[in-house]
Amino acid sequence: MKVVFIGGGNMATALISGLLKKGSSPSDLLVVDVAEEARAKFEAMQISTAPNFIDSDFNPDVVVLAVKPQNLKEVVRSCASSLKTSLIISIAAGIPIVSIKQWLSGYSRIIRVMPNTPALIQAGVSGMYGDDMTIGDRELAENVMSCVGQHIWCETESLIDVVTAISGSGPAYVFYFIEALEAVGVELGLDRAAAGLLAVETFLGAASLAARSEESISVLRERVTSKGGTTAAALASFDEDKLKDMIARGVRCARDRSEELANDFGEGDQ
Repeated sequence: MKVVFIGGGNMATALISGLLKKGSSPSDLLVVDVAEEARAKFEAMQISTAPNFIDSDFNPDVVVLAVKPQNLKEVVRSCASSLKTSLIISIAAGIPIVSIKQWLSGYSRIIRVMPNTPALIQAGVSGMYGDDMTIGDRELAENVMSCVGQHIWCETESLIDVVTAISGSGPAYVFYFIEALEAVGVELGLDRAAAGLLAVETFLGAASLAARSEESISVLRERVTSKGGTTAAALASFDEDKLKDMIARGVRCARDRSEELANDFGEGDQ
């Protein structure tokens, strides 16, 4: 499987690392990036690079669009003639398939993917959607994205915005909570290193337990919560402050912003 990455940022790096670990040859990969520094990083990995992807003879099976949403329109149009024989995977947040299709004059072998940053350690999860794909296209997309973690397929493209709000932005929510636990641990007398270790390892252990257990999350929570105990006191305080409602509002704001990105950067010629 030959893959071109247009954009050589963190997510492209994660995908390339995953592909190499799964046995892909560096000769089957090409990174296109205008930044000389970015190209040098991949050239050190024996991966070919180029400043643009116009009239390339590389002939990839898959092209991964890994540039920022605000740059996607210009990038796609600049190399449109070289994109119309490959499966296109877009990981640009908020940009709908219809916009990319319009920029490519109707070409429709496009799958939209929302990964997340744990992909950097091959522990990510992605939401995927395609409205005009073959079984072969689906398998190609899964072969690429499985290199960096698990994935789900969305029934409608609008659900990609929900994926963005849950798992795309989700790592920041986790980091936010870890920061809060670390800060209060220091406030209550622990040194910062100890408080940070306790917070991080607790999240890591609890998430691993949840992933491996056949019990529901609510049952796992209940098993930690003794009536009248310390955990019950903390959770009662969270409920009093309506923490779940606050989380839900934040997720909806993230979902709404993902939808707004389509209006900000996803329009075609109007």
